[in-house]
Amino acid sequence: MDDKIKILLCEDDENLGMLLREYLQAKGFVAELCADGEAGFKAFLKTKFDICVLDVMMPKKDGFTLAQEIRSANTDVPIIFLTAKTLKEDILEGFKLGADDYITKPFSMEELVFRIEAILRRTKGKKSRESTVYRLGQFTFDTQKQLLQIGEKQTKLTTKENELLALLCSHSNEILQRDFALKTIWIDDNYFNARSMDVYITKLRKHLKDDPQIEIINIHGKGYKLITPEVDDE
Repeated sequence: MDDKIKILLCEDDENLGMLLREYLQAKGFVAELCADGEAGFKAFLKTKFDICVLDVMMPKKDGFTLAQEIRSANTDVPIIFLTAKTLKEDILEGFKLGADDYITKPFSMEELVFRIEAILRRTKGKKSRESTVYRLGQFTFDTQKQLLQIGEKQTKLTTKENELLALLCSHSNEILQRDFALKTIWIDDNYFNARSMDVYITKLRKHLKDDPQIEIINIHGKGYKLITPEVDDE
């Protein structure tokens, strides 16, 4: 039982929540169901979850607020949002909060399981690899610790920030094709994932602004290029 993947499932629709929990458990996961955001955060603090699946519209505390609190406690745990909202602004807000995926209702339970498994393969695969440390100008970037450091200043990166910066480092001073990055990190190169990547590029630029030698530039119609005088993979 301890080896099973633990999922925090927050869904205020009782019928849907129970169906999802039963389906996930039938697929071999351990799923804890909470009907509101407050209960969800209490559960998160008590148990080490491998991934969180959060409905956006919930009583007491909505999914976005819950995600912020989860992120403040743990920057690494993957988060998937479930919602009936299809507005671009809502989806972008979810990605700004560090979401790994965003599924709009109605959806198939098979699709949810596929996305959960894809995210876990990516995140757990990264963690199981040997540590890779890059030197970017004055920065040291440890992909295993998800840590970006310049002098005494340390920045803990989210999983998505870490994956994207590592991919840029592996293509330093070369064009990182947009479609390749999307399919590598987000699996799907649809509009919303593309906008999500733009959000994360903006975040990385802010993290790297302390060294003027480092720059992430847009290559129109192609992708991005990490400009750096030195990127060593130790």
